[in-house]
Amino acid sequence: MLEVTRGSEQADAKLVVSLEDVVSPPKGLEMSEAVAETVRGSKSYIRVPVRNNAKLAAVLERVNQDIELRTMWKCANINAVDRLGMSDHGRVHVQIVANIGLKMLRLLREAGIEASIVKHHGLSDDEAEVVVVLAALLHDIGICVHRDEHEHHSLWLAERKVRELLDGLYDIESRTIILAETLHAVVAHARSQRCLTIEAGVVKVADALDMSKGRSRIPFEQGHLNIHSVSAAAIESVELRAGQIKPVHVQVNMRNSAGIYQLDELLKKKIQNSTIKDYLELSASIEAESEQRLVPIYQF
Repeated sequence: MLEVTRGSEQADAKLVVSLEDVVSPPKGLEMSEAVAETVRGSKSYIRVPVRNNAKLAAVLERVNQDIELRTMWKCANINAVDRLGMSDHGRVHVQIVANIGLKMLRLLREAGIEASIVKHHGLSDDEAEVVVVLAALLHDIGICVHRDEHEHHSLWLAERKVRELLDGLYDIESRTIILAETLHAVVAHARSQRCLTIEAGVVKVADALDMSKGRSRIPFEQGHLNIHSVSAAAIESVELRAGQIKPVHVQVNMRNSAGIYQLDELLKKKIQNSTIKDYLELSASIEAESEQRLVPIYQF
């Protein structure tokens, strides 16, 4: 079980995602140190389990040295959290999405589902992993421009950034393919945007699976009481593992039935408009004997 901690200057909350052995911290670096950060952006590093993927390791090394990218995540969160009262869209969010996406891609591969970049371009599974991680890390940077239509703002920011991060790692043809596939996954993470690749479907669903109470804590504690903040606060944890019938099983643990909104209106719609809907099984439950009261009184 992977425990990813979200922290702030005001309080701490935890997002628990059971991803089995999805994250292997680098030697000498504990997981809490690797991913814990304040929402406004303290110094920390993006970590995903690269295993034997040398190109992915090289990309991550460049990501973690990229001050401009780190600042984009910070600016995106200022727009999302400070100015709009929304949930985390910064570095912690993309860290979680990258890890969930990579785990999901590997579960699909273990079940014999071929990545699109392998099937259609003849590249390797390593390149599919690079696409998923890059798209996960870059999908929300457009929020530093504006939340509205941020998927398209992310495109023109990500295009230059992908070129920088891949420079010298691939020949021109391979780099161009990875660039195109990454940009497709970035724009296709929008709920209404049709996915054309397995990798884009993985990123879309992984984005939706960062839905637990930790992500909603700031707007919820600041008094932004709406169906988005309350329903997210009702999600206790999300577990991801190999399924018994389908390749990937998603288990959502709730402490209040308000969390059904997250599943029915957000997650369900993203899954249905993805390329991996036929490979997922989803279950949700309220584990406590009685539901926890989230809002004592609602007024407007």
